Parts: sequence; structure tokens; C-alpha cells
Amino acid sequence: MGAQLRIYRRRMRSVKATKKITKAMELISASRIVKARQRVKSSTPYANELTRAVSAVASYSSTNHPLTTASENPKRAAILIISSDRGMAGAYSNNVIKEGEALAALIRSRGLGVTSYLVGRKAVNYYRFRNRVIAGSWSGFSDNPTYADAKAVADALIKAFIVDAQTDLAGVDEIHIVFTEFVSMLTQNAMAKRMLPLEVVESDTPAPTGLLPMYEFEPGAETVLNALLPRYIGARVFNAMLQSAASEHAARRRAMKSATDNAEDLIKSLTRLANAARQAEITQEISEIVGGADALASASAGSE
Repeated sequence: MGAQLRIYRRRMRSVKATKKITKAMELISASRIVKARQRVKSSTPYANELTRAVSAVASYSSTNHPLTTASENPKRAAILIISSDRGMAGAYSNNVIKEGEALAALIRSRGLGVTSYLVGRKAVNYYRFRNRVIAGSWSGFSDNPTYADAKAVADALIKAFIVDAQTDLAGVDEIHIVFTEFVSMLTQNAMAKRMLPLEVVESDTPAPTGLLPMYEFEPGAETVLNALLPRYIGARVFNAMLQSAASEHAARRRAMKSATDNAEDLIKSLTRLANAARQAEITQEISEIVGGADALASASAGSE
């Protein structure tokens, strides 16, 4: 067997083994994304209703709670970036990291410092490779987060927000979150949102007319906010983690399907090259046999 033919066949075996791996990863991601989408669907209504409750307390009370009132002289802002622990998901982690970089540049243009909180090994490795300061990092659960994981992240953010940023370097005046919103199996959008102070979001519903409702809070609006806002942050972080997990599975499934298709195309190309090399080898062997037979015949005729 010719050397070139052995090279082609060795490459074909390698590509076929790679194809088996990518096909298995595609099927695993396709099976996991079903559960991830169900978790997103179950979590989103709770997070939205909790947001409405916090908005009602903030809108219909006269209290100036620090969690809903912007600082007059902000010093620092915290950015929570949610990425993945593993690769082979296309540009999923790169997109969310780029969105975080753009948000950090925008915050610095306002004259504020940036404190980074990271979820997922991809973002952690990105920041460590560049020797950047990391205020907090969590990893190991990007594809299947639990509420306990989200609560640990939310508690760290709230603790930093409560600290006075004017006197303590660990304190922050704003909290932003960067995650990937799951829209569909084909569309996942990296986006940034401000979580604290509470951001006014435009609604599609028409504005109410007439007299506005009056609310009474027991024991008081500030006490209600103290109880609601940690749950609000925890629910929002958890929902962002679930959406990011579903987006990660969808991105990995799409990337692995593309890798499997490319492997099939490469196998077909290598098969054609191997067949051509085999045909060339057979042709050369036939030519050598015919040439040897002619030489023997000529030698026999000369001896006679």
C-alpha cells in the first residue's frame, strides 16, 4: 500500500472518531435543552411578578430606599457576567464577554470604576489571563444552575451594594448583569441590564387613566422593600442563569451539528482522494507488470 493512501486512510479514521464525538455531544445538548427551556418557562413568570411587586412598592410609596434610589455621586458599578464552564459552544461565551467589555467601557466613560463578578470558567479564565481584578467568581454549574447558586451570587452583589461606596472600596453604587437571552433554538442574544438601582423599563401596556390606586404598606414601605428586593435580585439572577444555560445548550447543539456536517464533508473528500490514490497505485502496478513482461519477452527473443 502506498504511503499517500495510508495517510488518507489514517486521516479518515481520525475524522470518523471526531464525528462520533460531535454527534454524541449534539444529541446530549438536544436532550438537555428541553429541560432547560422548561425551567426558563417556569421561572420567568415568577421573576416578572416579583418585579411588578417591587415596582409597585417603589412607585406608590414616598420612601427613598437606597436599593431603588440612584446615588447622587456614584463611584463604582458592579458587572455580573454569566458565561459557560465548557467550550464547544461556538461564539456563546465570546459574545457575552464582548458585551461585558462594551458595558464596562460605557461605565468607565461616565467616570465610574468597574467591579467584576464572574460566573463560568470561560469568563474567569479570560479575566485571569489578562491579570484583571475579580471581586467574585463562581463556576461548575453553568449548564444546570440551581436557586442556591443564584442566591450565593445575589447575596454577594447585595452585600457589595449595601456597603457605602464613598468610603469602602468594596462598595458599589450600581449593579449590572450581562447574560444571554434565550429567544429560540436559533436565536440567543447577549444583553446587559441594570438591576440596581431599580431601572424603569418601558412597557407595551397602555398607561392607566384616571385616579391612581393608593397602597398601604404594613409594617412600612421600607420594611417591605428590605424583604422584597433580595428576593427580586435572587429571582432575576436565577432567571438569567437559566436563560444562559438554555442558550448554552442551544449554541453547543448548533456548533456540534455544524462540526458533524463538516466531518461528513471531509470524509467524503478524503474518500475521493483515497480512491484516486488507490487507482493511481493500481495503474502503476499494472504498468510495472506490463513493462516487466515486455522486457522478458524482448530478452527471450534476443537470446533466440
